[in-house]
Amino acid sequence: TVDGAPGDGFLRWMGGYFQLGKSVNPHWVAHFEKFPDHPVANGVQPFHIQDEWYFNMRFRDNMEGVTPILTAVPPLDVIPEKDHHHNSTADARAAVKRRDPQHMMWVSENPNGSRGFGFTGGHFHDNWQDDNFRKVVLNAITWISHENIPANGVPSATPTNEQLLENQDYPEDLSRIRADRYAEYKRK
Repeated sequence: TVDGAPGDGFLRWMGGYFQLGKSVNPHWVAHFEKFPDHPVANGVQPFHIQDEWYFNMRFRDNMEGVTPILTAVPPLDVIPEKDHHHNSTADARAAVKRRDPQHMMWVSENPNGSRGFGFTGGHFHDNWQDDNFRKVVLNAITWISHENIPANGVPSATPTNEQLLENQDYPEDLSRIRADRYAEYKRK
């Protein structure tokens, strides 16, 4: 997101955003081990999952009204040493070297009574088969709607491979076999 009016809007609406020149978006396995005492974390158990996890995000000053939900420490080799506007910044490299916890999902309570949430995952479609990944997102959607979240979280059935392949907009050259192989690779 661009600084100035667009970034300020995201700070107001959801408490944080991907700031060019600061934030990065590498692919890595995040290990989510602890969760806050917050309804969006209801029923979520520790899990780890590969995604394009954006981090070193820009948040409101002093995290005002922002509660981190999914936090992990990126591995030391997650970003290259050379600067790249999306994959490696000096600030992000320093944060990784310090082993700073990074927030990949957060919720915000806003002065006007509205709620927001940010989530930097969701890039791999088959991640919806992970019950905890899916649950925390469903919980967040429910929470921003000002609805109550059950103690065990919002229930949902684990989608099958066939269900995940429905209604996809794959390029014409991407066959079902390639999609199945990719889904299998992602689960390893």
